[in-house]
Amino acid sequence: MRSRYAAFVLKLPDYLRATWHESSRPETLSLEDSPDWTSLQILETNQSGDRGTVLFRAVCRLGKGWGFLEENSDFVREQGRWYYLRGDTSEGQLKPGRNEPCPCGSGRKHKACCL
Repeated sequence: MRSRYAAFVLKLPDYLRATWHESSRPETLSLEDSPDWTSLQILETNQSGDRGTVLFRAVCRLGKGWGFLEENSDFVREQGRWYYLRGDTSEGQLKPGRNEPCPCGSGRKHKACCL
């Protein structure tokens, strides 16, 4: 999951397609309009044999604000490698307070970073 997030950040569609299960892999993938992703939080993971799920939240910049994508992703392991199958997503806007951690992942307070 983390390597797929990094591929979105670095805009590497070939890697994303290679880690996508052939049963659900798109024929083409363009990341030209992909948001500016800034951080990833793994909220929950589950594994049962060769099946797994990952619930995550990815944060991105939206103009002068912040947005997020939450997804509950399904993965399958074949020949020792994990492949992305599908995910249920929801999106929204973040409205961090001045004294909350900055969504950019710097570890600083929002008011002293990206406000």
